[in-house]
Amino acid sequence: MCGRYNIIDDADVRHLMDVLGVDLYPQTRLNVAPGSLGSIVYDAGMGRTLDSALWSLLIEPHPGTTGFRPSPRYSTFNARADRLGSSPLWKERFANQRAIVPASGFHEWTGPVGHKQCYNIRASEGAIAFAGLYEIWEFDGQRVASFTIITLPAHPRFAHIHPQSVPLMLRPEDFDTWLDPQLTHTDPFQHLLQPQIRVTLEVAPVRSPDDLKPLTAATTIAADRSAVPG
Repeated sequence: MCGRYNIIDDADVRHLMDVLGVDLYPQTRLNVAPGSLGSIVYDAGMGRTLDSALWSLLIEPHPGTTGFRPSPRYSTFNARADRLGSSPLWKERFANQRAIVPASGFHEWTGPVGHKQCYNIRASEGAIAFAGLYEIWEFDGQRVASFTIITLPAHPRFAHIHPQSVPLMLRPEDFDTWLDPQLTHTDPFQHLLQPQIRVTLEVAPVRSPDDLKPLTAATTIAADRSAVPG
């Protein structure tokens, strides 16, 4: 996780952007996959920006055609929380290039090969703010942004959906600190990197990432009490 997500230009996403203090809204994308375009919010020292970006931090020009692709040598669409402080790939970016990835929900598949069921997972209230890192590249004078989503170690109440990890989802009280370009020491973020579910989630089976109508009623995964103020 996280391997696919969606973003829908609706009241929940617009409210999230208002809370983030950005006066633009992401366009609807129902099935964002690694290597495709998503939207990120970051502050490089000149105020918060909403930018289109490729999902996979390390990218390169696509050989033989136009556009860009994820590096075939490394998988960088997710960044493991336990490596943020040690990996040369993540360490400097964790200190200096943090982003928020707005989303309406994300997708996971469970079950045996050939009979996997797709689930759409969304917050019970509002949109999701994934914690991410970003990079700005320049290839032959063309500026291209890219990003990764941070994943936490496995969580026992999420293991039936994904047994290895859960994405780091930020709450509004985290936003200002996470996006502060002047904050370059990462001690204030260590509590965020523990296995936790920080927002209550609704999990519903769907036909596909392009058809989000629930097949049955959603089930709920409650947020950890320690992750919710008060």
